[in-house]
Amino acid sequence: MTATNRRPRHTPCDHEHLHELTLALDRFAPCVDLVDDWGVRLARVLAGGGRLLAAGNGGSAAQAQHLTAELVGRYREDRPPFSAICLSAETSSLTAICNDYPASELFARQVEAHGRPGDVLVLMSTSGRSENLVAAARRGVAAGLEVWSMTGALPNPLAEHSTESCAVDAPYTATVQELHLVALHILCAALDRTLEVGVSRTRRSPAELAAARGLGA
Repeated sequence: MTATNRRPRHTPCDHEHLHELTLALDRFAPCVDLVDDWGVRLARVLAGGGRLLAAGNGGSAAQAQHLTAELVGRYREDRPPFSAICLSAETSSLTAICNDYPASELFARQVEAHGRPGDVLVLMSTSGRSENLVAAARRGVAAGLEVWSMTGALPNPLAEHSTESCAVDAPYTATVQELHLVALHILCAALDRTLEVGVSRTRRSPAELAAARGLGA
């Protein structure tokens, strides 16, 4: 998706907040297809003994931890647990690395320690410009990991250094974070569908779904 030309001038409130989310949703379809495919591929990696690593800063750190919790625990229906580590939550490692190494090594060193070829690294950043995440992406690619990023609008350095990127075209951080959460849940549902855990999707198109809800022509 291309970067939006609109520039944020103020903080959207009440109904305007929802309006901004609706505008971004209209541009979100390519991400839906992409993260659904990520879920399919991640299911194969994890079922084959691979691992997922995830990281982010601030609110994105919480969402990265949300993702790993869904995999170690469960998304909706019961299934075996999978290996998933949130690098943002490793407090002793984080403080030790920050104390002894440049700040850019915060996640990259952990990726080097835990990642193996074929594993998946998910990096979440609303700006796509966090140096510690860009460094982690570079280290992950060098180590043979699949590096998937969730970012804000393109272009941004994190997307450029990732294997693949879900870039949300929206001018507000809150809107980007909200759609990252949607993407996270779509990924988890696709993983469960691939593992035949519950029924999480029909193959109907958006137009068919709208017609089923009485919204179509």
